[in-house]
Amino acid sequence: MIQGMAKKRILIVEDDPSVRTLLEKALALDYEIESVADGVAAVRRISQPPAADVILCDIMLPGVDGFEVARRAKASSHWSNVPIVFLTARTTPKDVILGIQAGARHYLTNPFKIQGVLDKLARITLGESGAP
Repeated sequence: MIQGMAKKRILIVEDDPSVRTLLEKALALDYEIESVADGVAAVRRISQPPAADVILCDIMLPGVDGFEVARRAKASSHWSNVPIVFLTARTTPKDVILGIQAGARHYLTNPFKIQGVLDKLARITLGESGAP
């Protein structure tokens, strides 16, 4: 991180505690982290400001799935421009299409390499766009 710059905020939406903890620890050095453990908590969080700079979201979540979390974020006046990255075990082409249709900018599949997640988030937060 460049000294003097505010850290970008990442909202992690992940129900698996081990994956959530791994992501929190790996991202905490460069980002301000907020995390929730289910889709209901994610929907509640995105219903209010301030928005995060990126949402890193699983799809298979208890309560409300990640597709619906993405749709709700895109419908929110505060969160509609926030890039969404799905990080999920759902790997079929249909799932990728559903993710993009729900509003995701990127779609990463499990198993993932933490460096790949860090690289993707760095590109997003630095304003670069890219293919899913």
